[in-house]
Amino acid sequence: MLIRSLVNLALSVSAAATLAGCQGGVLDPKGQVGIDEKYLIIVATILMLLVVLPVIAMTIYFAWKYRDGRDHEIYLPKWSHSKKIETVVWVVPIVIILVLGTITWRSTHALDPYKPLDSDQPHLTVEVVSLNWKWLFIYPEQGIASVNELVFPANVPVEFKITSDTTMNSFFIPQLGSQIYSMAGMETKLHLIANEAGTFDGISANYSGEGFSGMKFKAIATPSCAGFDDWVAQVRGSAGGLDLAAYRRLAEPSEHHPVEHYGRVDTGLFHHIVMQYMKDHHITGASGHTAQHHGEAGE
Repeated sequence: MLIRSLVNLALSVSAAATLAGCQGGVLDPKGQVGIDEKYLIIVATILMLLVVLPVIAMTIYFAWKYRDGRDHEIYLPKWSHSKKIETVVWVVPIVIILVLGTITWRSTHALDPYKPLDSDQPHLTVEVVSLNWKWLFIYPEQGIASVNELVFPANVPVEFKITSDTTMNSFFIPQLGSQIYSMAGMETKLHLIANEAGTFDGISANYSGEGFSGMKFKAIATPSCAGFDDWVAQVRGSAGGLDLAAYRRLAEPSEHHPVEHYGRVDTGLFHHIVMQYMKDHHITGASGHTAQHHGEAGE
């Protein structure tokens, strides 16, 4: 009775944990990349369970079969080898590893975050900067920016160019797919798409200090490109502009930063952020003039 109770408790806890992780997480994908990754997770888990479950079952069976008090059972303590058992123990894991290796090889290339997604729609470019402790999204083609709010049309592939102002971080929208790191002085890339309209949680997946827990944003997929255009027009009506001076104020550490919009963005600001630790570089302002900046390496 005790064993049965423990088994039932374990199953209940496992079921609750599984169901709790489905809503809004990687097992509830809303984009093609996320769907492909969910399939990969399920296949890999099933293949590994082909080894794990028999081992667990045999462990319980052997503990029961050879328990103290089973005097009528035949026990051969000098038995030492079985070709059949050796064959199963070695061949089955090798086959599973070969299958997993093949799947991993193919999926690594198919789900390469730098690889543009196949679509009849042109990619939307969004430049992402991780700050302490907030996210800055720059739309270079639209000339606008937002803080802790990412908006894009559904069924349109998005190309993210990602960097960090200081601390290494990780950009992650669980329901849409892969996470990728943001690093100061470097530009990483990620391609995602939302297969349906909705609002998805975006998070930081790499601990980056005391304000890490509040470093979250909403990724909003509009039902149509028209809805995205309306949002762009609304942001352009904002009074604020994001130039180098405004960016430096924004880069100051802050926790639970509210959503903020910028109707104008200096040309080349993202490039400046990536290159700010280099010896010399310049940034072209919205007015067209060029400002020289000396990075920390030259100061």
